Amino acid sequence: MTAEGWTGLVGLAALLVLLALRIPIALAMATVGLVGIGALSGFGIVLYQLQDLAYAQFSIYDLSVLPLFLLMGQFASRAGLSTDLFRGANAWLGRFRGGVAMASIGACAGFGAVCGSSLATASTMGQVALPELRRLHYRPSFATGVLAAGGTLGILIPPSVVLIVYAVIVEANIVTMFAAAFIPGLLAVLLFMLTIAAYVRLFPGSGPIGEKVPRRERWQATWRMLPVVVVFGLVIGGIYFGLYNPIPAAAVGALLVGLYGVGLRIVTGTGLGYRGIRDALLDTATTTAMIYLILLGAEILKIFFARSGLPILAADAVVASGLPPIAVLALILLAFIVLGCLMDSLSMIVLAIPFFWPVLAGMDFGMSLDDLKVWFGILALVVVELGLITPPVGLNVFIIHRLAEDVPVGDIFLGVAPFFLVELLRVALLCFFPGIVLFLPQVLA
Repeated sequence: MTAEGWTGLVGLAALLVLLALRIPIALAMATVGLVGIGALSGFGIVLYQLQDLAYAQFSIYDLSVLPLFLLMGQFASRAGLSTDLFRGANAWLGRFRGGVAMASIGACAGFGAVCGSSLATASTMGQVALPELRRLHYRPSFATGVLAAGGTLGILIPPSVVLIVYAVIVEANIVTMFAAAFIPGLLAVLLFMLTIAAYVRLFPGSGPIGEKVPRRERWQATWRMLPVVVVFGLVIGGIYFGLYNPIPAAAVGALLVGLYGVGLRIVTGTGLGYRGIRDALLDTATTTAMIYLILLGAEILKIFFARSGLPILAADAVVASGLPPIAVLALILLAFIVLGCLMDSLSMIVLAIPFFWPVLAGMDFGMSLDDLKVWFGILALVVVELGLITPPVGLNVFIIHRLAEDVPVGDIFLGVAPFFLVELLRVALLCFFPGIVLFLPQVLA
């Protein structure tokens, strides 16, 4: 191995140490990248590249979709759409054994469709659904496990912030990625609900039968879900049918949810007032700045790794190993699960994809490069979901724990375990049957 390669390995080890010490991911990547570039090429090169690197990274047009979708999610949260979704789903499912837990999963999926963030989905739906689950005496570990697992649906069901970032990194079509995520997302909802149905039959005391809602109230609750259906249809449907690309679609979605929230405030006194709009704008700006800073740190790190030749060395080592492509893919997905113990989903995608993608791109999976981008992207996001509920970090678990401090973290992880196993099953299905991912993009092409 060359001296540059060894420098790259030392930098990678230093990065992992910094992450283990809980140094912010953006700062860790930027520090390792800047020091590494300086060691390889001199610090004059570092200063030269920094003069326009930030502008070049932040002015990417496709990234402008991020703050718009984030704003749509902020408006949706403050306009009470999460509550309407849960009440509507609960009106239909609550009367069955474990039905309130199933309603929580359905509401998480619906809110994820207008939010695009797993952490926001877990936090918001936890506040909405947890009191009802407690009132009906659901087993605490099971109730919190359901909400932590349900929150992961926000990362995959379009529009997904992490999915957009992945598409930008590998230069994939965002519309194609949204289409590819749709069926795997619905599959997750179905498998989660089947898991709940099986669990409450094996352990009847964990999920009692809820109250039957009168027909009139049921239809009223269903009617309150209509804004989510309309927004999802206009945003995602408009993208799929070619009415507009994702950036205008995100603007339309943010505008519609904002107008709905303001209208609700005028009519009922709830919804979006001045303070809610201000807080939504501030939170959107804060989150966008955090994402952009992570992307800048990742770009600096990518330049360092490119100069060290480490990705090429890794690709050559994989080819020389003689491992079949599916085995290499399995090792990469396992690495994502391990990384989930150190960082959040967005950081995993930003850090690992530039490193792993060149390795896979040079292998023959029996499909075109564009199809491989889509298939691998969905697989990566599904495995990243596992990181959100994997000990010892499991960010979704700790978010739910903050809402239910009387439930030990270990009990929440125990409640998440059935859903973790089901997610492994979904990964296996998507690995061995790529058509599940590629069917809808091919139909819409």
